[in-house]
Amino acid sequence: MSSTSSDPIGVALDRDVAALRAGLPSWTHLTLEQRARLFERVRASVVSCAQDWAEQAALIKGLDSRHPLRGEEWLSGPYAVIVALDAYIRTLTALSEGHSPIDGLKLGTAPGGRVTVPAFPATRADALLLSGFTADVWLRPGVTAVDARSAAGLGQKHPAVGAGVGLVLGAGNVTAIPVLDVLYELIAANRVAILKLNPTMDALAPVFRRALAPLIAASFVRIVTGDGAVGAALTTHPGIDHVHITGSAVTFDAIVWGTDEEAARRRQDHDPALAKPITAELGGVSPVIVVPGEWTAADLRFQAEHVATMRLQNAGHNCIAGQMVVISRDWAQRGAFLSELRAAYLRAPHRPTWYPHAPERVAEVAASTPVAETYDGGGERVLMVLDADQDASALETTEYFAPILGVVDLPGTGQRFLDAAVTYANDRLTGTLGANLLIDPATRASLGAGFDRAIAELRYGAIAINAWTGFNFLLANGTWGAFPGGTLEDVGSGIGIVHNALLLEGVERTVVHGPFRPFPRSLGDVRDPAERTVLPKPPWFVTARTGAEVSEGFTRYQMTHNAAGLARTLALALRA
Repeated sequence: MSSTSSDPIGVALDRDVAALRAGLPSWTHLTLEQRARLFERVRASVVSCAQDWAEQAALIKGLDSRHPLRGEEWLSGPYAVIVALDAYIRTLTALSEGHSPIDGLKLGTAPGGRVTVPAFPATRADALLLSGFTADVWLRPGVTAVDARSAAGLGQKHPAVGAGVGLVLGAGNVTAIPVLDVLYELIAANRVAILKLNPTMDALAPVFRRALAPLIAASFVRIVTGDGAVGAALTTHPGIDHVHITGSAVTFDAIVWGTDEEAARRRQDHDPALAKPITAELGGVSPVIVVPGEWTAADLRFQAEHVATMRLQNAGHNCIAGQMVVISRDWAQRGAFLSELRAAYLRAPHRPTWYPHAPERVAEVAASTPVAETYDGGGERVLMVLDADQDASALETTEYFAPILGVVDLPGTGQRFLDAAVTYANDRLTGTLGANLLIDPATRASLGAGFDRAIAELRYGAIAINAWTGFNFLLANGTWGAFPGGTLEDVGSGIGIVHNALLLEGVERTVVHGPFRPFPRSLGDVRDPAERTVLPKPPWFVTARTGAEVSEGFTRYQMTHNAAGLARTLALALRA
């Protein structure tokens, strides 16, 4: 769409792109110290509108002010953005002082000669609020510690060299994603950016404009709304140099190859319709691997609620939602675990299935699948437990983006089961965005190096051990994106990464470790470093009784660092 267009929408888009191109020189003339101060102003803007942000997001999703799950919108909205801004400010400050962002961090190693960079906890507050959780970024084989330190910085290593204007096609499900993607364009790529909101997020446009007001005033960012035609016009706009999308592979293919009769020919000839680079985060079918062990009744209940959370958080409308539970058919406690899973699925609070077309998908699966178990009113949640001789292909290849959870079983226990589950996840499930794995401390210790090897062989960009990969998403210093290898022709879960506040080069994945047992039961495993936690049931669990209050309290502490407020929040957390 050119500036000669008589279409008012086209003229407005031309004006926005032109403003960004005019603002790019100002961005490239800012010193790193000035950028850090600018991000501090953005942080203040986000803090000032955080409550409006969380409340409007909850309303979009049908959660009123008393709903027990409204806290999700604090954590997956302003909390995630404030944490990211703080991390980017630390990185910009380090670079401005002539240091690598990872100076002072103790780098580690992982199987295959990989170098690892600690990503969490990043601050004392992290260690206090989320004790027991750790995370490391794994670099690709061949990247040395020296390489990692010297390369960290990405676009901020040469801040005067701008990379043009980027288009961010924002996600429609999690409110932090569009803002985080814009921040990454500015920092990692040194690009100014125009954000096209998904229509599901249009009601938040005024809040986002307030949150990013310092960047908008300087013509470093623009925010637009509209339907698919607006997005299509921007992807082909001559003033746009790069496209980033969070969405579906179907939308990605439509952008890259087109939707006309020539699309198949273009793909075959490796001749994309999109004449500019594109990065993407596209989701997939996420496994939840349950390694058999000797679990207590409390373990079975807690981890069943954990799995239910992986599927039902945000009503299942997450690219990282657990979809396929992989369990051992030889596990003596298989039946007990499935009983607890059914109970947890039933106990989770009622909520709308709000994302467009998701209710129809749930109803179709419930009606067409003989093994479908429906919960919460007869069809709003579906659980499918498949026997070895039943066809699981639909669950393995379809990202339902809805509260639909499958269970499949594989033979074996111990290392035999774990290796089979890793192979199954790698070879049978669509996508490589995230994988979850639950294992008790005794079983993990018995596997030893075999466990570490299995994790290294699991080809996913985010891995959570005794945690949900939704936790990976909240990590500013962690990386978020598909396992390397996606191409235009076979994009899988996407191309490239975001978040990555340490601005690392050569990333392969981010691995999170969490405690198997919450406080106070964690005290029984105090000798195991992985189990040293004073966190009771995490506030993001859909069954956490005080989850809404604690999630808001965590966010407000990040906003203000008020110790009295934190004490109240921790007291509430103990009642979760």
